[in-house]
This record gives sequence, structure tokens and C-alpha cells, in this order.
Amino acid sequence: MPITRLTQLTAALAISAIPLTAAAEELVIYHGWSSPAEVGALNVIKDAFEAKGHTWIDLALPHDSGADVGLINLITGGNPPNIFVEANPGIYRDLNKMDMGQSLTEFFAGRDITEHFPAAVKQAITVDGEIMKIPTAVHIDGMVYYNKEVAEKAGVDPSSWTSLEEMFGDFDKISEAGVIPLAVGGQKWQVGYLTHTLAAALYGDLLFPKIYADKPDRAAIDSDEMRGLLEWLRRWQQASDDGMPNRDWNVTTNMVITGQALMQIHGDWMKGEWRSAGKEPGVDFGCINIPGTKGLSTTVDAFGIIGGVDQNILDAELEFAATVVDPEVSAGFAAIKGSSPVRLDVDMSALDMCSQAVMETLKQPELGFVTPHNLADADWIDAIWNVMFNYWSDESMTADQAIGDLQNEYDAIFG
Repeated sequence: MPITRLTQLTAALAISAIPLTAAAEELVIYHGWSSPAEVGALNVIKDAFEAKGHTWIDLALPHDSGADVGLINLITGGNPPNIFVEANPGIYRDLNKMDMGQSLTEFFAGRDITEHFPAAVKQAITVDGEIMKIPTAVHIDGMVYYNKEVAEKAGVDPSSWTSLEEMFGDFDKISEAGVIPLAVGGQKWQVGYLTHTLAAALYGDLLFPKIYADKPDRAAIDSDEMRGLLEWLRRWQQASDDGMPNRDWNVTTNMVITGQALMQIHGDWMKGEWRSAGKEPGVDFGCINIPGTKGLSTTVDAFGIIGGVDQNILDAELEFAATVVDPEVSAGFAAIKGSSPVRLDVDMSALDMCSQAVMETLKQPELGFVTPHNLADADWIDAIWNVMFNYWSDESMTADQAIGDLQNEYDAIFG
């Protein structure tokens, strides 16, 4: 199978030249990571992999490149990479149909690797009963990041809150200190993330896996838990400042960094913004789970392997997999990317307080839920986003109307 005939693609995308004939130990790595933190984190894996005598050949297509060259296009064009970054289970099912999938179940189990993954990671990397992905990074879709100086000024201690009621109960005190209690970015995708974050945090098993699944439970759409979720979304929207509509997430984060607001509840990639501003966890900012959380929505970034290759190449691909999930490599990658490691047996002292909080939570398997993007039908996720954003944007819209709209969307998608 051809794995390195990338000359025409290289010219079109202006990437570095790739040899026409790669030795068995040369692997083409296809990814879309391009920010300084992402590239720095990738270099942790690259250095460790190349230290074993292999060669990493980069095929990078940044998210904003505008190039329409997906993994399947590379494969059907006769130029598949060896390794690729992809979390979508549908891609792995497509590869299996083309006899190009590569299970990692036996490989990880035979090296006592699988047992060290949190339950949510194991679920995220498993496709139709087989481990098909190399877990690379753990991100939590919604955590509380707060400005410690602002908290002291307002006389509140976010780490002491045990429920959202307690958190909201301090909002008057925070406002009296002249700052916004809760900074929110009012874009559809941010409201969508807040929706599933709160579904997990407020209700755990009672709602999250019933709504976010291959085939959702229609009865859960009109449940006490869904009505409670809608009530909290309305309270969230009403607590937002006037600049909330259509505000980017990183602009919102900067409001907290600069002391205009106390906190933001969003993905833990916020840590990268704090770090870029020269701020340190535990010193300048704190990071905690949503008070009283019953679950965390967990995003697991992952690599995949192109199977169907000769044994020498497969051996190198498997060594790549082992390198990525090595405890030291996983911790080093996470420290730079701003994520958390994929193993529970990493040296916790090497992690910052935010990642330590994540790892301690994920040691409790009942609290880890896989992000909807790895579980649910894409049309259904989009439908939820649309309905919830309409509800968020229109204060006259009732919970009954939102539930009715969700039921109609369900019937249109699932019949």
C-alpha cells in the first residue's frame, strides 16, 4: 500500500518535501495542530519517538488553512498517512470497512496500559467494542476558572462552594465589589457546550447519557431533569453582562484575567490563555469543578493508526502508540498543551493544580462522561445547539416550547 507518495499534495499545500520512498521506520503524521502550545506538545511525542530510532514526517494542515484535504481524501487518493489525529468514531468505522482499521485492544492490554486509563478515556477510545484510538490528551468541557485577586477583593472563596445555589448566592456580594460575577460568551457553540456541561454536572447519569447517545431516550426530553437544566440555563443567561451576546470565548477569558469578572465556566483550554498572560494556577487563578458536580463531560484527543501495512511499518506504528501513552510523555504533553494526562498513574507532582483536580475526579469512574461529539448523532447535537441557543436568546421562550422543539427535532432525525 502506498504511504508516502505525497509530492503533488505537498506542492499544493506548500508543506516540506516528503520522500517518495519512505523507509519502514519513517512515519507520516497527519494532524491539524498549529498553535504554539499544540506544536510544543507534539514535539514532546516527536522527540520521544525519534529517540527510539524512528523518523517523524510531519503532514500538518492547520484548522484555518482553508485546505479541503481530509483523511479519507488522502486515503482514496492513494496517499494515506501512517498516523492521524482524529476522535470521531465514524472515521474508524470507515477505515474498518476499507480493511484499513487497526485495533489496539490486544497491544494495550498486553502491556498493562489499558488498566491505567480512566473509564471515560477507555470509553472514548473504544469503537464497536475495540480500542481503535491512541488517547493523547484529556480536556474537560466545563470547569470554573476564577481570578484569585478578584475573589479576595469580593470576599468570596469559590473553592468553598458546594452547589450552584451557593455560587449564585454570592453574586450580589461580587457585584457590590464592582466586578461581573460570571463572564459568559454568548455564541451558539458556547451555549451548546454549557448545556452538556451542566447536564453532566447537575444530573450525571440521570440525564447526560440519555440525551447524548447514538439513539437518545425521547422520554428524557420531557423530564424533571431537562426542565431543571433549562431553568439553570435561563438563570445563567439572566446573570450575564450586557456584553455577552456573540462574545468570543477567549475575549471572555480575558475579562477574568484582567479582573473585570470573577470567573468563567468553560473548557479547560482556558488555562492556555492564563498561561499566555503570564499567570500561574494557584497563584493568580484557581480552577475547580462546577460546585456539586455529578459528572464531567470529557473530551479525549486521540491519534489513529492506518492498518493493512507491512509488519515493519506496523511495528513502528505500535511503538508510536506506546510512546504517546507512556506516563512521562503523557504528562509532558499535557503540561505544554494545557490538557490533562490520559493515565491515572502519572506522577501527580509533575502536574499543575488544575490537572491534579481533573485526575482526582476521573479516578471516580461514575463522574466521567464522554463528550457528546464522540457519542451522539451530529444532526442531533446541532439540533440541541439550535434549540438551546434560541431559548437562551429569547427570554420569552418557555421551557415547554424548548422541550416541544427538541421533541420535534428528535422525531425528524430518529423517526
